[in-house]
Amino acid sequence: MATTQHYGTGRRKTSTARVFLRPGSGSITVNLRPLEASFPAESLRLVIRQPLVVTETTARFDVLATTTGGGVAGQAGALRLGIARALVDFNEELRSTLRKAGLLTRDPRAKERKKYGMAGARKRFQFSKR
Repeated sequence: MATTQHYGTGRRKTSTARVFLRPGSGSITVNLRPLEASFPAESLRLVIRQPLVVTETTARFDVLATTTGGGVAGQAGALRLGIARALVDFNEELRSTLRKAGLLTRDPRAKERKKYGMAGARKRFQFSKR
């Protein structure tokens, strides 16, 4: 028996999420652990569930995801984009709803690189007159 599943990839900062939507009761599993164990902060769980809430498909799908790289906030953002893309894969008509909510746009912000002769990307070493 082949189960139908829908796939979406999400990225944010240095995090990557591979998301699989399967018909189910609404459970979310990240790296083989329940959502609550992977993301203890309620604010991050709200971010992750946002595409499902906006499209009113919370109880229709089980979400299986693997995340790598970055921290918890970056992984939550990557999961949000991955879920949104997987929903579009499931039903193309949801694209306009997700687009209006701003859930299909990849956040381009990333860490600025360190420059030579400086302490960080913009911070300089202490100036000494003598």
